[in-house]
Amino acid sequence: MRPCDLEKSREIVFHALPAGQVERAWVLLEGLDGLTVVEGPSVNTLLVRYHVCEYTLEGLEMALMSQGFHLDNSLMSKLRRALAYFCESVQRSNVAANEPDIKSQQAFMKVYERHLHGDRDETPEEWRGYK
Repeated sequence: MRPCDLEKSREIVFHALPAGQVERAWVLLEGLDGLTVVEGPSVNTLLVRYHVCEYTLEGLEMALMSQGFHLDNSLMSKLRRALAYFCESVQRSNVAANEPDIKSQQAFMKVYERHLHGDRDETPEEWRGYK
């Protein structure tokens, strides 16, 4: 996966009512580090650009809705939104899968400790702690 695949440009579409939502959302989102906000192609939209490891469209939209903003709920908007949520979720899990899995490493360490490989200390456990 190319690094630019993790940079997302998404459109947040607001419902026409109440008026002034786009401007208020712009002010809120503009203050976030790593997030670029510009005017959208239509009156009720904002374009946001972010890295998928830092933000997701779902997270941004849920935060806006929790602040009382109303998003467009047309069928096309819902479909676009669901597809973006899914794609970003899969990308984030794929990026996390590339990170080392500490739990599986610990499991292999346990198996190695119990494996008879001739590199064992035969000292009884009670003598090891004796000082």
